[in-house]
Formats: sequence, structure tokens, C-alpha cells
Amino acid sequence: MKKDFCVLPCNGLDKFVGSLTREVALKLLENGDHEMICPVLYHAAEKRYRKALAEKPLLVIDGCNTKCASKLAAEKNLKVSERINVSESARERGLPLTDYLEMDESIEDFVNALAEGFESKPDEGEASVFEMPNPIRYRSFSKGKFIFKVPESDYYFNENDCWAFVKNGIARVGVTDFVQQNLSDILFIDFPEVGRELAQFDDVGSVESGKSIFELVSPVSGVVTAINTALEEAPELVNESPYEAGWIAEIRLEQWEEDTEMLIRDEAYYEIMKRKVEEIEI
Repeated sequence: MKKDFCVLPCNGLDKFVGSLTREVALKLLENGDHEMICPVLYHAAEKRYRKALAEKPLLVIDGCNTKCASKLAAEKNLKVSERINVSESARERGLPLTDYLEMDESIEDFVNALAEGFESKPDEGEASVFEMPNPIRYRSFSKGKFIFKVPESDYYFNENDCWAFVKNGIARVGVTDFVQQNLSDILFIDFPEVGRELAQFDDVGSVESGKSIFELVSPVSGVVTAINTALEEAPELVNESPYEAGWIAEIRLEQWEEDTEMLIRDEAYYEIMKRKVEEIEI
């Protein structure tokens, strides 16, 4: 049985991607009893959509990496059930991003494929059966009133301040304590798509606060099998528990031995973090 959604597309400020996003949204509306939410009208007349949002899950369609629709949802504290990033999907399919949209067979095929792929894909991927070690022991380093932590064992890090914990061929990944403290209050997580194939050091989502956006760089290569859906309603878990409850995604490993050659163990990363902390003003 198909789900019906409230569909929140981007404003379409980019002429090509914005128009393409509208085409995808309209194609989805053809396939079910969905409710389109106009971003501009939602700002001015929020009450108009309250009933629909209470009855149907929310699908956000971002046109580009500015992610205006996702930001609007975060600003209004809306629970997002599904997301589509049209420009990323276009690049993955080799569709050139031009200045203006001219509908042709390749564009129509892309719109149809994206809409049909969304209708058929699972919501949250495989159920996670991952168990973290309990308890986790930490090394800590303080500067001023802040305390920075790094797990004592079993974690791997990259130079981009992202971590991986590996068990039974699956890596759980997230951002470090150093990252979350620099971001301050985290408001929104942009997750990778379940089923996406990743090379080591590919972008695998982002973490956004009122101060800035941090791009999560994957420590490992493989296929995304699950995301931490708890962060959709409680992104602050990344602040509260960056190495445990605040994990972001799980990745089925494909070449773990090769990946480890480019990763940093916990003790070495602790020394790197200390140097970074000493260089910043707090």
C-alpha cells in the first residue's frame, strides 16, 4: 500500500534545478493523493497546512545543496519522513545541470525514474541490530570550561573529524566531540540515502547548527544500510552523545582493510584533537 505525503519542494531559485524539482513534485502528485505545500505560502499562512501535516508524513524535495526546503522544515520543527535531493540525483545519473530546463526525453526519463524510485524504495533501510560497547571509556582534554572527549579504543577517525566503529562488517559513523562543540546547538541532520554506494572520503551528509554547516566525510567505503532516524526529531543527540546515541549512518563495508590505511586510531586522533583545541579561541 502506497503512502500519501505532504510534499514540500524547494523555492526553485535555481532556474534549472528549481524547475526540475517542480517537475518531480508534480510527477509524484500524479501517483497518489499527496498534498503540495508551497514554501512561500507556508511562511505566510502556516495554519492552511496544519491538518494535512497532522495526517500525512512529510516528504521534502531539495533542488540543490542550499537545501531551502529542508531548512524550512527544520525552522518550523516539522518531522521529515523522506527526502529527495534532485541535483545530487541528477549528477549520480549523469544528467547535465544547465542554465534552463528544456523538457526532452532524457529529462522525462529522469523525472519518471526519480518519482518511481521514491515510490518503491524502503523508508529507513535495514533494521539496525548494531550494538555499541557498553560502557565506553574516554580520554578527555579540557580548555576553559569545555571538555573534549575521544573514545579510548575500537574507534577509527579520519582527518575530517569523523569516526567509524566497526562490527560484523558494518561501520557506524558520526562526527566527533570536537565537531559538535564547535557547531554548538545542532538543529538539523542531512542524511545519506539508504542504498547509496560510497567511496572512502565521499560526502555522506551534513550536520547543521545556527553557526555553520559541517559536511560529514565518510571514513569508509561501502553501501549505506541504515540512518539514525532518532536524530530527525532529536538532532541534539549529536551534541549530547556524539560517539553513541548521536551516530548518523551505518555502512556495509566493502574494502575495510584498504580503508584502514587512511584512518587514524583513537590514541593518535586524541593528540590531533588536542592540537586543534589549543589553536582555537574559546
